[in-house]
This record gives sequence, structure tokens and C-alpha cells, in this order.
Amino acid sequence: MEQKSFFRFLLLFVTAAFVFVFTTTNFSHEPPSTAALFDCSDASSSSPICASRNFLFKKQQHRPNTKNGPTTNPTRRRDHVSDVPRHPLDPLTVGEINRVKSLLSTHALFSSRAPHALHSVVLEEPDKNLVKKWEKGDPLPPRKASVIARVGVDYHVLIVDLSSGRVEEVEGPGRGSGFPTMTLEEMNDATWAPFSSADFNRTIVSRGVDLSDVACLPLSSGWFGKSEENRRVMKVQCYSSQGTANFYMRPIEGLTVLLDLDTMEVIEISDTGRVIPVPGSTNTDYRYARASNPEETRLLNPISIEQPRGPSFVIEDGHLVRWANWEFHLKPDPRAGVVISRARVRDPETRELREVMYKGFVSELFVPYMDPTDAWYFKTYMDAGEYGFGLQAMPLVPLNDCPRNAEYMDGVFTAADGTPYVRENMVCVFESYAGDIAWRHSESPITGLPIREVRPKVTLVVRMAASVANYDYIIDWEFQTDGLIRAKVGLSGILMVKGTAYENKNQVKEQEELHGTLLSENVIGVIHDHFVTFHLDLDVDGSNNSFVKVNLKKEETSPGESPRKSYLKAVRNVAKTEKDGQIKLKLYDPSEFHVINAGKTTRVGNPTGYKVVPSGTAASLLDHDDPPQKRGGFTNNQIWVTPYNKSEQWAGGLFTYQSKGEDTLAVWSDRDRDIENKDIVVWYTLGFHHIPCQEDFPIMPTVSSSFDLKPVNFFERNPILRVAPNFEQDLPVCRSDAIPG
Repeated sequence: MEQKSFFRFLLLFVTAAFVFVFTTTNFSHEPPSTAALFDCSDASSSSPICASRNFLFKKQQHRPNTKNGPTTNPTRRRDHVSDVPRHPLDPLTVGEINRVKSLLSTHALFSSRAPHALHSVVLEEPDKNLVKKWEKGDPLPPRKASVIARVGVDYHVLIVDLSSGRVEEVEGPGRGSGFPTMTLEEMNDATWAPFSSADFNRTIVSRGVDLSDVACLPLSSGWFGKSEENRRVMKVQCYSSQGTANFYMRPIEGLTVLLDLDTMEVIEISDTGRVIPVPGSTNTDYRYARASNPEETRLLNPISIEQPRGPSFVIEDGHLVRWANWEFHLKPDPRAGVVISRARVRDPETRELREVMYKGFVSELFVPYMDPTDAWYFKTYMDAGEYGFGLQAMPLVPLNDCPRNAEYMDGVFTAADGTPYVRENMVCVFESYAGDIAWRHSESPITGLPIREVRPKVTLVVRMAASVANYDYIIDWEFQTDGLIRAKVGLSGILMVKGTAYENKNQVKEQEELHGTLLSENVIGVIHDHFVTFHLDLDVDGSNNSFVKVNLKKEETSPGESPRKSYLKAVRNVAKTEKDGQIKLKLYDPSEFHVINAGKTTRVGNPTGYKVVPSGTAASLLDHDDPPQKRGGFTNNQIWVTPYNKSEQWAGGLFTYQSKGEDTLAVWSDRDRDIENKDIVVWYTLGFHHIPCQEDFPIMPTVSSSFDLKPVNFFERNPILRVAPNFEQDLPVCRSDAIPG
């Protein structure tokens, strides 16, 4: 028995070492040179550095399509070492990140032997007025980095001036306000930490699970009382990967390990699920290569959009996107994912580029699960503030995540020791045509006018996909030629499931609470919510804007006034303060929500504006005094309006991990500041209630929702009247291989 245990632990050690090499982004304190670091995209490189520390970031190799001729790699290899910033909002370059690391290494804070880590290194954006005044060809404003660093058990917010070398410490949120985003390194370390506990290992073996098959996940713990204060903790739960790549469907239910996140010490092990079997692996694998007969799964012929004259968009200087009548700055971000800045649209009448949105991004994602039991109550995740939404972004898969005509953008991020690394193909940009119509009109024959005017709707899409452990989020920013911006969220990936002794619904007592749906034998999909809160700094024709609630009210006619008894009337109310801008959507109290510039009017006198157009969404039903909802108070309303404040970007607070909800959008808004004719920010939350169903097993089809930012009296008339229709001679004639001759 002892010999068997020895080999079992030896196998575990080898497996752990392999997975560490394969997936970790942890860099040593003596990092490789930047040249070696970024030459790893070359598959021919034999550098040992490329084979280990940067294995994750190698370029995908694209085989030529021998049937239809050669194809080109949809990604253009970029030498990020030589990147230089060309726009005030460009993200930090490799060279700049290395300079930040060098400057910090000589700073007094880091001179002690106390352990330290960099939790965030991003551009400290210049003041808004400087960015808006800047024109191409002007010198860039001073480049600075914003750094959140941990030294020992203390956290520091630093501003690093890259020109002068000055490092300034600024006041951050108080210690009671929580902790910063976890680093990838400590997330990785936490998945292995439980194996240092003999009690944990014995528990796993007693469940009949081989230690070499165990896969663990780092789960943020939330905040539920004073016992968790002044100590960063994490909960780890584990799964069996035997017989499947989809280990999420095989939970070792009820086993929860509490870790000290700073020391990786096991504080406590809770095991409340000994009588619950580990679900089987049958029918859990979702990979195409594992299908019994892959050809039987091809129900559709491949489809592709061809552009014989090439794409209509360009990405200038790495980050400035120009398409049709739109221009905007695009950059990857380790916390937000992607950031759209300085979005401007060209007026068809004046040819002027007009301001629409200074900055838009995903500010926070709140995902509470609806099971109050010991192993589940704490699962109330903040995917941006706790895990880093951009840090979890995976390389997009050409031809499947994005179509053939897409261009790709890499993210350059910073490891915990300050070393830059690349997340390749993190964002894609492409033109989309789904057969939709931009506008049309055909005259009836009775008019005698032979008119058939139709315009196809082509849009520009900016896409990223973040895989936050089991769940996959697809974020699209879609731009339309009529001035509309659509923000769309798609949910896919794998459910977080609960193990159960039940194999069939008929075994469940009528009144017994599953907290979800029985999806397969011994597997429950737990009910949960997803809330995605967007930060929308709208600058409609400039910064002085107001928020107007346009309410539709029923009016009754006076006796004898009309054959009609009632009609609808639009009542406009300008929000004076923040509380006027707190909106709960109501189906039977319909309203429009306009952001207007009262100082800019159309020819006939209407103030120019944009409106927020909600789509299908959901509201949080949790008690406002429930600890998770205190932290997620930004979901108490679907719309908030606040005055612009550079420090108020993250709806869950700058330090979200284990926060109590003391530094959130809900707290800021309760100050009830003036918002009329001010530089204002609109916050919109897309919500999803998810009651799992069997179709979500073993991997769920994408479900999506969206909202629009739509011009309202912004243009003098339909801005796409002059758009040309398609003509037959403009398009190639393609012959299908299925048609002979």
C-alpha cells in the first residue's frame, strides 16, 4: 500500500509539473530578455525559454487549405518589442512596462525582502481635456503608468512617470475596502496548494478519486463577516478529470478548502458531501475530435463573407480604427477586457467628426449563485474586479470565433514580477453582413411609381471572449453606419454544477429544494444570475450633457373631443441630480432615456442627443442587505447617471476582492451630485436569470442580450441616404464544389 501511495504521489508531482509548464504565466524574478520573450511566436525557435515560460503564447499554426488553394495566416506577426505609443490612450508598450519594472526595482518600497507582487500595471490616462485637444502629429502628453502593488501584506497605488522616472504614491481605498484583483500567478498557485495538506489528500482518496485525476479551481470567497477581515482568503474546490476533459461535470461535492492567499497555507477543510458520489464521465466530453462520427455533426456547409475589394476598415498605428463614417480608439485592458475610446461619427451633411462616446467598457460582472448551503453560499463572483476580465481573455479561434475577414489585436499585459507578456489574438475586428436591411421602401403598384429602394446593413464588430474558468463571455461592440452603437453580451461555456445522490427526478421529494435543475445522473445545474455593468462616458457633441427621461403617459380625451378615448403623450423630465438618474426598467411604465446636449440643436431646434435603448434584461431580486448584494449594489438599478470622475471607473470599487461594498457605484450615486449640463457618465447593466436546463449539458449554446446607443435628433435626417446599394458587378460569382462543371 505504501509503495502504491508513493507512485501515486510521484505521478501527481510529474502531472503538476507538466501542467505548470503548459499553462502558467508566472515568470521568474530573473526574466528572459525581451527579445527572447517575444521571439517565441516563431514555431521554429528552439529556445528553452520558449518551450517553458511562454508555451501558452505560441502562435497557432494554420495549415493550408489544399482543396481551395493556399490561405494566409489571419494574424500578422507583430514585433511588440519595437512598439511605440502613437496616441495618448495607447496601452503601455513592452518597453514601457520594462521601464516601470526597472524604476520600481530601485524604489524604497521594494528594497526590503518582503514578498511583493504587481497586481496591475496599466496606462495612467492623461486628463480628458488633454486627450480631446490632442491631434495627430502633436507630441504625446507625458506617459505615466498606474501600478497597484503588494508589498508584504500592504497594498500601494503608485503613479510612475516614465519620462522623469518619478514614482509617486497616491491614496487608494482604505484597507477595509477590499483587496486588488488576483494575479494569474496566485490563481495558479492556489490550485496546487491543497495538495500540501495530508488531510486533503486523505479526503480525496477516501472519495475513491485518484489524486492524479484531481483538478481544482480558485474561487473568490466574497465577504460575509469580520472573521474574513484583514486576511486575503480563497476557497478551492476540486473535480475529477478521469475519463473526460470536462472535469467541471465531475465535482467532488461538498469539499471546500479555505486558503490564505498570501501564504498559500491551508486554513480549513470542510467536507460535507461524503455521501454524494462523483458524477460519471459519460457524455460529458464536448470536443469535436471526440465525437463518435464527426462527419455526422456537419449539418451545414461552411459559410464565409468574401470582400473582393478588401475590407472597408483600417487600423492605423495599431489602435485607431477607421470604418465608414466611424473613428474610435481600441485597446485591450487586463481588467475591462476591451476599451472603446473617442468614438466619433462623421456627419454626412457637414463632414465633421462629431463626438459620441469618450470611453466605454465593461466595468464589472456580478455572478451570484442561488444555493445557500455551505459549499455554495459564497459563490458570488465579481469577474472583472476579482479575476481580471481581460486577464481571462483567451486567444480567439480564426474562422470560428471570428470570420475570415477579421483582423486581430494582441494584448500586452504584465506578470506579477513586472515582466511583460502577450495575449495573442485577444481582440478581433471584422465587418459583418447577416442579410439584414439598413433601410428600404417599395411602392405599391397602385401608385404607378416603380420604386424599389433597398440598402444592405453592413456593420463593424469588435469582439473579445473571456473564459473565466467554466464560463465563456463573448463581448461585442457593434458599430452601424446610421450612428448606432450596440453592446452585446453572449454567454456560453460550461455550467458550474453541483453533485447529488439523485439520478432521476422521480427520486426527489416533492418539497425538497434542489436549488436548480437535474441535468444528468448525479448532476444539478444551480440557478444563478449574470449581471454585466457597462461604463459609458457619453460626450454627445461635447462634454456638457444632460440626462432626460422621456416617459410615455396615457392621456384621456375630454368628452366629445374625439372618437378616441385615450392616447400616449411623451413627457420629458431632465434629471437634476444623481438620484433622478437612477432607473429601474418597468414594462408598464415605458420610457426613453436620452443624453442630450442642450447647447447644440438641429436646424429645427431639437437638442442633439443619443438614447440608451434597453433590450431583454433582468433585475437583481436579492435582498439589499444580503452581503453579496451590498457588494453588488451597482445592480440595484439598470441605469445610473453620475458626474464624470476619473477615479470612478469600476462599479464594484477599485479594490473588489473581499470588499464590503463601501466603494461602489451605489455608494457614489447616493451623494446625489448635480448632473444637469455636466460631463456625465451613464452606467447600464445587462442582466440574465439562468435556470439551467438539459440543453445546457455538457456545454451550453450561446445565449445573448444587448442594448443600443442610438442617435436621437443627432443628425438632420437619415444619415445613410447616400449609401449605395449592391450591384451584381460588384460581387464575385462563386461556383460551389457541389455543382458539376
